[in-house]
Amino acid sequence: MTVLFMTAFVIVLDQITKVLVRSKMDLHESIPVIKDFFHLTYVTNNGMAFGINFNGGIYVFTAASFIMTILLLVYLWTERKSSWVLRSALALILGGAIGNLIDRVIFREVADFFDFIFGTYHWYIFNVADSAVTVGMVLFLYYSFFLQPKPESPPQSA
Repeated sequence: MTVLFMTAFVIVLDQITKVLVRSKMDLHESIPVIKDFFHLTYVTNNGMAFGINFNGGIYVFTAASFIMTILLLVYLWTERKSSWVLRSALALILGGAIGNLIDRVIFREVADFFDFIFGTYHWYIFNVADSAVTVGMVLFLYYSFFLQPKPESPPQSA
């Protein structure tokens, strides 16, 4: 049950930050927090991660997000007695997926605002939901490679 609170926390934090950005900033406005390193820059994205988009993409991404949300809920349910790391990873991914799905359904676009700059390199602008999905995926990979119990091998016959 604790992991569902984690999911809810991600959704609420994501939506609060997006409401603040939408209400306090103009589209494409950029506020330096740490000059030439971290800015709050309000942009919208009606495509997928990293600006991937195509005609009709909003419908495809919304449907895919909805389907993935259902699959994540089922997976989280089947793993409800599994490792805390796996359940936390799934909860973070689920919270991020729902956070961005809410934007796609209500606004037909996702608000992004975390903007990092490294010298002349400008990273893609992202939001709390994207961060939760990324951290969740890192935890999922960590679990998969280092913590997941290995299936027992059948005895070798000579």
